[in-house]
Amino acid sequence: MEIVLKEKPLNTTIVEGFPGFGFVGTIATEFLINHLDAKPIGYLHNKQAPPMAAVHEGRTRRALEIFYVKKHNLIIFHAISSVKGFEWDIADALLKIARGLKVKEIISLEGVGSPVMNTTSSIYFKTNNSAAMNKFSKIKLKPLKEGIIMGISGALMLNAPKNIKTSFIFAEAHSKLPDSTAAAGIIKTLDAYLGLKVPYAPLLKQAVNFENKLKDLMQKGAAAVKEKEKKEISYLG
Repeated sequence: MEIVLKEKPLNTTIVEGFPGFGFVGTIATEFLINHLDAKPIGYLHNKQAPPMAAVHEGRTRRALEIFYVKKHNLIIFHAISSVKGFEWDIADALLKIARGLKVKEIISLEGVGSPVMNTTSSIYFKTNNSAAMNKFSKIKLKPLKEGIIMGISGALMLNAPKNIKTSFIFAEAHSKLPDSTAAAGIIKTLDAYLGLKVPYAPLLKQAVNFENKLKDLMQKGAAAVKEKEKKEISYLG
């Protein structure tokens, strides 16, 4: 996994959101990037992954991009494609960046499955740091007692050393399809935790808009993969 960083801000907080259950992390980080006027400062590149670029508002977006918000000294990791098969490599890259930039904390945004369909999403946390635990408790967040955590969040939970502060914010999602309601719950919680002063009125509407874009991107991506497979079969045949 190649790490490319055009800027190297120190003592930052990293917020990461990768495609997972309900695409909660992807929707939440996209909202943060747009709302906080984050600028791209780098990316992760893996030649073993299928080549994929997205065009958003005329700008080419990479599959695994790194953004920076100077006002809050915040780094945002954002992915618009599947990371299946590369979870350990991406988690290792995150930890390497955290060490190099002397990051204060890594915050992982993730969705967890819920058997109950509700109009609101319950939010939970897990952290390896007592100060973060106290802060989450003050904002009335529930600690996650039971659950199976997969993907990059699972890799971070298993491999992050004690000297790197890692916190996880989980939102109940009710479908494997993009869940903007769960993502909105994540944003509100992150705002209370970091003091980003996010205006909540337009939040859910913007999240729904991105949810629709993400669904379209997923469909186009799946179609592109199928077309590639057809060509490979034709070539081999």
